[in-house]
Amino acid sequence: MNYWLVKSEPFVYSFQDLVREGKSVWEGVRNYQARNNLRAMQLGDPVLFYHSNEGLEIVGIAKVIQEHYPDPTAEKGDWSVVDLAPVKPFQKPVSLQTIKGHPDLQEIGLVRNGRLSVMPLSEAAFRLLLQLGETEL
Repeated sequence: MNYWLVKSEPFVYSFQDLVREGKSVWEGVRNYQARNNLRAMQLGDPVLFYHSNEGLEIVGIAKVIQEHYPDPTAEKGDWSVVDLAPVKPFQKPVSLQTIKGHPDLQEIGLVRNGRLSVMPLSEAAFRLLLQLGETEL
């Protein structure tokens, strides 16, 4: 099993939108590293959902319900999507400030490469973020 974090601006697509819809195609990724991360996602992998730009916090857990396939929104190029479904919201959102201030989270992509929209997490970092969010998987 792999662990992931995806970012979305809540005014574009929020965790609440995912909950309301029940599932979503994670489309529009146009960064090769993020695309490769999408391609590495496996069925059932847990995914933390981060609100970027507004909020700047991890707000929920999703899971991969369909492994990668061609992005239907791509007019050219070799881009991929996955399908995600909501699992549960965090009991307590975990802010970027909290994440950056925690010594055991300094190596995660959100701290090291904040622009990347799809990033892997170690199991230890994933579990720590759940703990900080007072949430169990």
